[in-house]
Parts: sequence; C-alpha cells; structure tokens
Amino acid sequence: MNPLLPIFAALALPLGSAIAQDYPTRPVNVIVPAAAGGPTDSIARITAQAMSKVLGQQITIENAGGAGGTIGTARVVRAEPDGYTLLIYHVGLATAATLYRKLPYDTRTAFAAVGLVTDAPMTIVGRSDLEQNSLGDLVAYLKRPGTKTTFGNAGIGSASHLCGMLLASELHIELTTVPYRGTGPVMNDLIGKQIDMTCDQATNTTGPIQSRQVKAYAVTTRSRLASLPSVPTADEAGLRGFELAVWHGLFAPKGTPPAIVQKLAGTLQIALKDPDLVKRFNEITTAPMSQDKATPEAAQATLATEIDRWAPIINAAGEYAD
Repeated sequence: MNPLLPIFAALALPLGSAIAQDYPTRPVNVIVPAAAGGPTDSIARITAQAMSKVLGQQITIENAGGAGGTIGTARVVRAEPDGYTLLIYHVGLATAATLYRKLPYDTRTAFAAVGLVTDAPMTIVGRSDLEQNSLGDLVAYLKRPGTKTTFGNAGIGSASHLCGMLLASELHIELTTVPYRGTGPVMNDLIGKQIDMTCDQATNTTGPIQSRQVKAYAVTTRSRLASLPSVPTADEAGLRGFELAVWHGLFAPKGTPPAIVQKLAGTLQIALKDPDLVKRFNEITTAPMSQDKATPEAAQATLATEIDRWAPIINAAGEYAD
C-alpha cells in the first residue's frame, strides 16, 4: 500500500467539505423540461422556493420544453457539473430512454441523482356527457369492436401520454390519440367536448372534476385521494393492478462533486418538511416524498427501475418519437 494514500485521503476530506460549505455562492438554475403552468412546473417552483430558504441563495426556474422533455434534459447533461444547473423532471426522464432511440446521452449514467421530490397521482377522466358512468362501463365500451375514442395527451413522453399507453396495453385496445402541446389545451378541449377522454395528473384535473366540467372514472393510486373521496381507485373499479403515480426527481449532471450532491440532498430533505411546501403540495393534490426516498440512492434506483419497467410497454406499442 502506498504510504501517501492516507495522507491524500485526509487532505481530500476537508476539500470536499469546503466545497460543500461554500456552495452555493450564486443563484442556482433549475431547468424544467415542460411548459410553464403545468403540474411539473408547479411542483418545481414550490420545491425551489422551499430549498432556496435552506440554501440561502435564490433558485430560479427555467422552462425548456419540447421533444418530450429531452431538449431541456440535454441542456442539463451538457452543463458544467458544479451544482448550479439542475433538473427537475418526472417519469418521462426514464421513458425517454426508449421513446427516443437516438438520445445524445445515456439516461442511466448521465446524472448525479439528488433525490425524489413527490409522487403525483393520476386520474382517468372523460367529457362530462359520456354515457358511461363507471370505469367498468367505460372499459366495456372501449373494448367494443369498432369503438373510436379520442384520447388527448400533452405530447409524446408526457404523463398523460404514458398513462394512455399503459391503459391501452392493459386493455389490449387501440386509442385514437390526440397530442397537444401541454396539459392546459388538453383539459380545455375535454371540457369543451372536443375529445372523449384523457388520463392526467390530479394536479390538473381536480378542479374540473369538482366543478363537474369533466367526468371522473378512477384515480390510479392504491388509495383514494382526500380531495376526491368519491372517486374510486382503478383497482376498486375493476381494473385490477392498474397503478401509476408520476414521480418527480431532482438531478444534477454527472460529475457533480459528491459533497455538493449530498448538500443538495440534505437541503431537499429539509425543504420537503417545510409546512408551507406541504400545504402548497396538498393544494395541488400531491404530497412530499418520504425522507427515505428523498436521497441520491433512491432516486438513482428509481430511474433505473422505471427505465426497465417502461421499455417493454413502449416497445410493444411501437410508439417512438424518432
């Protein structure tokens, strides 16, 4: 053993601590690869505000949507790994690894994961004048030969696109998908009865459901939502085992110093316990991730698991973005 190795190790520890202690000395930019005003943008802004209070530096949000989130994501991958450019995105980060066959980065290795932020529940909803009043009736209708149902989504790789793909896979049906640029236009056209149904984050659908502008068929979580107590889970409604919650995570570029990653992870964990964050998350029908999942290890493991989960579903559907 080299007798100098213990000396080098001892010198490195204070250096790493010093890097973390000094960081950040200027504002941190978080890129959200989705449109402003959508569910992911809302989650990112609430999280950034709570983390800013802990870090003592402003955390700004930059929306860089397009190409299923891959444009904004690629910017983070190419950024200097110094902790000043971060990414908040959802399960679309994992599915892009299969949806896009010519990505300029390897999703499995391109990031230093910081931690998971939240799981956003999904809802299956239809236009208010659909004849079917239960999920069972809707499923029977969708399976009927010759049925043509228009299913709106917020674009390739969006949560609503993934939910529709999963639903079609589970039911062994084809849906006539209508892609939009963002969740807002989808909901506007569903309320206006221009499309038949969608499946989107409860953040975006709770208001229209409560005001009866759209018809709710199920939530895609294990338990009913406090904000929508009369809406059954998909499992309760007869679609056994159908479950989808859209996790959101915080990521830094690969090569970001471990000391900075750990400081960000600790900051995230404190922020997720902030009463104001909890309140604001509840208002948009989501909740902070548990502390054991707001860690680099949990976020990295989730990303890998979700890549593996979605690859066969996407490949079987044959729906690619390139």
